[in-house]
Amino acid sequence: MSRSPNTCWYNDWRGVNVAPLAAFAPALPVSVIIPCYQTPAETLARTLAALERQTYPRQLFEVVLVDDGGEPPLARPPAQLQVKLVRQERRGFGLARARNTGARAAAHDILLFLDSDVMPEAHWMAAHARWHHAVADALTVGFTTCVAVDGLPPEAIGRRAGSLRELCKGRAMDPPWIEGHMLRTNDLTSTDDDPFRAAGGGNFGIGSAFYRLVGRSNESFTRWGLEDTELAYRAYTYGGLLVPDREAFALHQGRWDQAKNARGNRRARAKAASLIAHRWLRGAESTRHHEVPTHVVTVDAASLPAERVRRSVANLLADRVRDLVVRVATAPSDQTQRKALAERFGSHPRVYVSDAAPLREFPTAAFHIALPGDAIFAQDLVFRLRVGLGDAVTAAAALGNGAEVSITRTWALHRARRSGRAPTDFGVARQLSAKKLMRPSAARAGGVAWPVCKRLAAVLRWQVAHPRWAAWAWLWWRMRRKTPKSVAC
Repeated sequence: MSRSPNTCWYNDWRGVNVAPLAAFAPALPVSVIIPCYQTPAETLARTLAALERQTYPRQLFEVVLVDDGGEPPLARPPAQLQVKLVRQERRGFGLARARNTGARAAAHDILLFLDSDVMPEAHWMAAHARWHHAVADALTVGFTTCVAVDGLPPEAIGRRAGSLRELCKGRAMDPPWIEGHMLRTNDLTSTDDDPFRAAGGGNFGIGSAFYRLVGRSNESFTRWGLEDTELAYRAYTYGGLLVPDREAFALHQGRWDQAKNARGNRRARAKAASLIAHRWLRGAESTRHHEVPTHVVTVDAASLPAERVRRSVANLLADRVRDLVVRVATAPSDQTQRKALAERFGSHPRVYVSDAAPLREFPTAAFHIALPGDAIFAQDLVFRLRVGLGDAVTAAAALGNGAEVSITRTWALHRARRSGRAPTDFGVARQLSAKKLMRPSAARAGGVAWPVCKRLAAVLRWQVAHPRWAAWAWLWWRMRRKTPKSVAC
């Protein structure tokens, strides 16, 4: 079955033609990946019993259990499923690595990730999979509630007459934590730029090819917390469609531990802030040098003198928006210019000299800005572009000589590249005023830098308004010039 990349407006997943759950006919096989570490046998037995009751055809899915070096080793459970057991060496907290190990061992193209202590409802697999039948670059987000399971035997789950929620009726429950994000973003369909915050690692789905494209789970997360959010951020920035589906419902075995989750998020927050280019983690004015920058400014330096390029770069580095890197783009054939620019900027941590594609070098930065190298821009250009962009997808200003300055959200560039369309097909495009972005020509001031001209003009206006004080100031200055300076012996 051929699946195309999504072409939705922003993250409005309602534009995808997907079958209703009652009419969905599964055709693609699914791999369910379950990382385990010292999981109690009864806990895992409840999860597998819930998977045995799935409405998805038994011959179309497998279960991949990944033992993250637990002692004693995890034994193959007596489940009536196609179960593949994989073991990896223990190297500390290895949840992300276990998910990657399971994805490599999986035999099918649709990957559903489930925690070992999460019991899915009967329609859980079909709810996730129907979206992956429709588009190739979706990340489906399931809903999970926490419930007390003390005294609930696995056999009761397998032979229940109704749903899991009905079976657990009367037990203490905590509602799905992502409902707050759903309310704020109208179920992730608004123009908010943070739908990735709603993703949770214990209940999500993604296509195997798209999972590889975004770089899989980040194995450098060696502590619990935010590794799933960082993966969802990359999926979103690569132009993926984040789909929340309440039918993909599951129950977590055990009540929500608010203190544990708060501690985990605090420990992982600093690392995640360097990888997730968003103000939610970095604040409005970030001054740190992050591994993933928020803004990538590409200056077209082809055939330009090095001094002109140096002035443009210096102006950009002085921008009030500090969370940026500057790419000095050279022609691949001009090795002489590239060598000269590399010698000039090579030691600066925020300046790169390159002839590669910007998306290849910085695929997960939030914004890409393109500038002609021979234009003279006003101060705080990046700040002005961000203000002009607003909640639009792209904004541009024509400079009158055929050149253009533009700012575009990275997710729109990736989605356009995969689908063969333009970024303007996925959201609002704005036309900016070039006059507000350009610096007035210094030619009228006889080559004097514009800030100096402004100061001189202010002095002249003051002299005209206060001629008597100006005369006394001139006389004092002349006397100071004629007074001989002392000479040190």
